[in-house]
Amino acid sequence: MIFTQEHEALRRTVRQFVDHEINPHVDAWEKAGRFPIHEIFRKAGELGLLGISKPEKFGGMGLDYSYSIVAAEEFGTIHCGGIPMSIGVQTDMCTPALARFGSDELRDEFLRPAITGEQVGCIGVSEVGAGSDVAGLKTSARKDGDDYVINGSKMWITNSPSADFICLLANTSDDKPHINKSLIMVPMKTAGISLSSHLDKLGMRSSETAQVFFDNVRVPQRNRIGHEGAGFMMQMLQFQEERLFGAANMLKGLEYCVDSTIEYCKERKTFGNALIDNQVIHFRLAELQTEIECLRALVYQATEQYIKGQDVTRLASMAKLKAGRLGREVSDSCLQYWGGMGFMWDNPVARAYRDVRLVSIGGGADEIMLGIICKLMGILPGKKK
Repeated sequence: MIFTQEHEALRRTVRQFVDHEINPHVDAWEKAGRFPIHEIFRKAGELGLLGISKPEKFGGMGLDYSYSIVAAEEFGTIHCGGIPMSIGVQTDMCTPALARFGSDELRDEFLRPAITGEQVGCIGVSEVGAGSDVAGLKTSARKDGDDYVINGSKMWITNSPSADFICLLANTSDDKPHINKSLIMVPMKTAGISLSSHLDKLGMRSSETAQVFFDNVRVPQRNRIGHEGAGFMMQMLQFQEERLFGAANMLKGLEYCVDSTIEYCKERKTFGNALIDNQVIHFRLAELQTEIECLRALVYQATEQYIKGQDVTRLASMAKLKAGRLGREVSDSCLQYWGGMGFMWDNPVARAYRDVRLVSIGGGADEIMLGIICKLMGILPGKKK
């Protein structure tokens, strides 16, 4: 992928925003279990960072998705996983279908304030009994006059405690699982919506996550994105951007693990020599850096094809699978070289070790990615290539 001066200018803007507005406060926000999401999103919105590839008509920059990938990569310089994940929810998880298929009225109401950062969004797909099994979700939206009446619950919903709206996937008919679902924009202040207390997570500590309950929640049918029954298809398309964002966002965080480990191993001496002088260590760090570059190449290739309008389900699934597994490999390997210091809660590699574990679970588990890849290779049982 060839980057222009405009790409590099965007890269600098994101990096300066991260360095000045986020990283100085990350440790405090991690301890607090939340960050000032509305304040940070408004500042990001003022810089145009929440609508890079969204339509200009609704306040976006109207740029191609390569610019969004540049931003996602630079958001990876944030010294935790929770904040970039919250940003990714806003830009690449709860708004792509809205931007692409929503009515002008709906985009004015929800997309425009999401781009400016005036409103925070979340995506409602996962349920207690339907995480990666999207077809198995039970939340329903039944017609009543001109409205939908929504009942059910959503689990592990990032941003939900502070969100102004949720892009909700719900069953709108009793038809087959892949054609009975619709995406519906629901204001979080609507009567009948309640939330659990904040979920106590292993990692991603600074992002707010809760379970969301819907008890006879009434919204107009005009809040549906596109035609009824198209929700599953739209969500699969949203997953492409979610998975590309997630993989791109991992790159510089993993490089930070490697770089900080190199610095520590230069300073730490055992048996009279610096740790970095051990061949097993500097060879391993070189190997990990090579793997990171391979992931970067895969992300860039998928992005190029996505910009051309090609179906990148296979490559995006591969990138997401590789990002999750490489994240575990890099953080675990680097933590080992920090010794006892690596086992301390506030150690940067220990934080990465906790945070990256989610990448192999959220947005489709590794096993789902492998199933998608196998299907597209034609090697599922009973399938011929």
